[in-house]
Amino acid sequence: MTSKERVMKFLKGEKVVPPPVFSGMGNVVTPVLEKHRIIFSKSHRDPVLMAKAAGGSYTDFGFECAVVPFDLGVEAEALGAEMNYYDDVEGLLYPTVKTKCVKYAEDVKMPADLANAGRIPVVTGAIKELKSKHGNEIAIGAYVLGPFTMAGQVMELDELYEESFLDPERIGKILEKLSDVIIEVFKVYRDAGADYFILREMGGTSDVMSPKSFRSLIKPHVIRIISEMPRPAILHICGDTNAIVQDMAECGADAISVDQKNNLTDTRLKIGSDVILLGNFDPVKVLHRGKPEDVGEAVLECLRSGANAVWPGCDLWPEVPAENMTAYVSALKSVQ
Repeated sequence: MTSKERVMKFLKGEKVVPPPVFSGMGNVVTPVLEKHRIIFSKSHRDPVLMAKAAGGSYTDFGFECAVVPFDLGVEAEALGAEMNYYDDVEGLLYPTVKTKCVKYAEDVKMPADLANAGRIPVVTGAIKELKSKHGNEIAIGAYVLGPFTMAGQVMELDELYEESFLDPERIGKILEKLSDVIIEVFKVYRDAGADYFILREMGGTSDVMSPKSFRSLIKPHVIRIISEMPRPAILHICGDTNAIVQDMAECGADAISVDQKNNLTDTRLKIGSDVILLGNFDPVKVLHRGKPEDVGEAVLECLRSGANAVWPGCDLWPEVPAENMTAYVSALKSVQ
């Protein structure tokens, strides 16, 4: 089987040995950027550079996927937020939202031509470029932020959290409008040729929202989005999800992804054997700062603890040593 076939069969629930080495989050690493002379700040606005940076995890290290975009501001910019790309800053920084654009639900306006709004065409261009270069070899993933996480990008965070408790009906209306946008963005990425799709609802973590708030305010919108987004669909939530993993499994995704704060053994007991569980090594402590011999053991421990396939808990920290990436991929490809 090709790497693409392995990933797609796995996400359908079929047994694949060894499990595919893939992810649904950013896999851009400095060794790839340096080798291909890619300026990171420019890769967010150039589809060819974005595709080359994403595809480098496959060409240089044997990852079985490529994932775009890289930052969390794509949808916010399409809705009218202003971005900071840090062009004049030395070092590697992800773009951030500089100017917010939403206060009330009526401020969320679906662009008349969503496929050409903001940097959406950069992402679709990168997907098409990846399909052209590697489409028969690897699976192409595309992610969109979940509604609560996206709300944190387009409106002031303090107000979002405060109003979630004081006026949840108001926030619920905003999340409903944002959910409409999310569903349509996923469709644009599907039409561009993406193979699998990840809903990243990092704002739903129990680190910032109580399980009760997640169930009442966020979960209904996540369920609706997953019911309408392309398949295979994966739900990822960063941070502490130990209290809400059953809720995640109930949202209807084909697989769920959790980060290093999650106890995989307990999660497997809670969700049963039928749910595809992805996770959950620490991309900073393990892959960025660890020794190669420790990396292999850490990723294999994820499988022993109940994961069906190993994913990093969040985006790879870009300044990962090349030898650690090699150890990561090699350990998982040796699984029998």
